Amino acid sequence: MPKNVMIDQSVHRAAWLYYGHGLRQDEISQIMNISRATVVNYLRRAREIGAVHISLSNALFQQDILARELEDHFQLQGVWIVPDNADSLAGSFSATCASVLLELVTSGTKIALAWGQTLYSVVDALPKSDLENVTVSQICGNLSGPFDYLPDQCTIEMARKLNARGSNLYAPLVLGSEELARALRNEPMIERQLADLVGCNLAVFSVGACEPDSHIVLCGAISAEELAECRALGAVGVIAGRLIDENGQELDCRYNCRIISAELNTLRQIPKRLVVVDSRDKSAGLLAAIRGRLVSHLVVSASVARDLGAAIAAEPNERRLKSIDRN
Repeated sequence: MPKNVMIDQSVHRAAWLYYGHGLRQDEISQIMNISRATVVNYLRRAREIGAVHISLSNALFQQDILARELEDHFQLQGVWIVPDNADSLAGSFSATCASVLLELVTSGTKIALAWGQTLYSVVDALPKSDLENVTVSQICGNLSGPFDYLPDQCTIEMARKLNARGSNLYAPLVLGSEELARALRNEPMIERQLADLVGCNLAVFSVGACEPDSHIVLCGAISAEELAECRALGAVGVIAGRLIDENGQELDCRYNCRIISAELNTLRQIPKRLVVVDSRDKSAGLLAAIRGRLVSHLVVSASVARDLGAAIAAEPNERRLKSIDRN
């Protein structure tokens, strides 16, 4: 079950920090945001299931070691890897994401939610919860189209599942001109809604691909021709409708100037930023988002995780040493 998968990964993480990094139990408690008693229980559980002997069990920890390496290298608060060979990868991935999401949500949480097919499948996998004073805010303008995973639908459905108040952004994602987009962003209601996103404490989004068949093309946000031009300028991914470059910065292009969506710097100010990515065509965009400090918690498929691991191995020694020094 996905819940058990998440608990097992927490057990493995605690063991990795304790036996692999030599951290004290109180340090692990602070890093994982759990009580010291829970740390003790996790370490006991690791020994009981045979995850810990004199050294870490390579067979059992292979995937978890990669998750911990990604956490260490990229300074992420949590990484969960979903096997590629699950009976139903989409179902298993979505259910795992939903389980992680629920661990991050408590009464009073203010959620900033993006959109997309992956996110909608996560929302669909959420069980109905009876939380209090939770708010789900749409972080990008809306689109038209025959899809269930449009921005307003994702927001409404998550709010329904979490017994939360939903806040839709009543504006289109893309305008016809920069002048029109600027004028609409300056409208008091839109300006206030975008400014209020800074008060959120959890952002949930995925990373889109920059391919001719990507969602922003299929939903009419951008033409395949204009997207190709943006790729030539350096676009590698999409976050909340915005095109980003390889460093996770907003691409300097006309398309981004016509967008009604949360600024990337606004997302960076949100303490918890859960990103979910399940397909390899998004690996380059995900790596860029991580480099741009847009990710704090991450759920990925095993193949995407391996792509990130390969990216670490390919980095110049100077960059890897800087990452080690930060840790």
